[in-house]
Amino acid sequence: MAWQRTRDGAEWPLEVALTAYPQPPPSVDPGHTAVTFIGQSTFLLRTADAVILTDPVFTTHAGPFGRLGPRRVRPPAIPLERLPLPDIVLVSHNHYDHLQPSSLRRCAHGAEPLFVTALGLAPLLRRLTLQNVVELDWWEEIDLGGGRRVMCVPAQHFSARTPFDRNRTLWCGFVLRTATETMYFAGDSGYGPHFKEIARRCPPIDLALLPVGAYEPRWFMRPVHMNPAEAVQAHIDVGARVSLGMHFGTFRLTDEAIDEPLLALGRALDERGIPDSEFTTLDFGETSIVPPVTRNATGG
Repeated sequence: MAWQRTRDGAEWPLEVALTAYPQPPPSVDPGHTAVTFIGQSTFLLRTADAVILTDPVFTTHAGPFGRLGPRRVRPPAIPLERLPLPDIVLVSHNHYDHLQPSSLRRCAHGAEPLFVTALGLAPLLRRLTLQNVVELDWWEEIDLGGGRRVMCVPAQHFSARTPFDRNRTLWCGFVLRTATETMYFAGDSGYGPHFKEIARRCPPIDLALLPVGAYEPRWFMRPVHMNPAEAVQAHIDVGARVSLGMHFGTFRLTDEAIDEPLLALGRALDERGIPDSEFTTLDFGETSIVPPVTRNATGG
């Protein structure tokens, strides 16, 4: 493609050392959510009654077999074997920096998590001998009991694992509801009207996980990857109480410098007058505890 033939982006370091952080807490009080950033779009979410992993990728490369394609410059902040066994694994789409077979298999080692994914991806996951797989269409929802539900929501993106299977499976985000909180994991997405529609259908969003990286050059990436200013607008559109950025500083996928997404996010927040208590990023391995909020009888 033209962009790759003429690509002249910023150089990234070959490797970036991680800061040591305490392990995620083994439990949280009801209504609280412990959020740990592992890298790229992988988060560990712990509520009082569930452990959730988003788009778990623990391989050294974002490509076939986990050994080809862009190489990680930061390792997973917490090795998979040191993470608690997940109850729910969310897989937003089939791009290699979001779906790696070896990582998914390891998520099921010693556990039987529910894998929730986008329409058309269940056959791939079942070929990995994963037993408990549910695929959903946009706006389709599964009731997990105990007040927990997962809804598949739209994203503006595409799918492909080879040159020959483009858009044969769906791409999505997820809204996860528990008895006390609502979390939105956006997956990969360009900016679009779906954010306001998610806010309309799924209020109120307590925590949003929004992509802020892999956006240059804009002439090519704009339809499928938000830049930080657009991510700030998405935060406003979904009405999130707290948003955390993701999809940065892990694999060099596009042309911006490794630190530019965080710098640009800070500028965009300043321009909109939004404090970093409402929208920020976590360091790799850092955990944040999102507290509950008291709502009135009408949900406001």
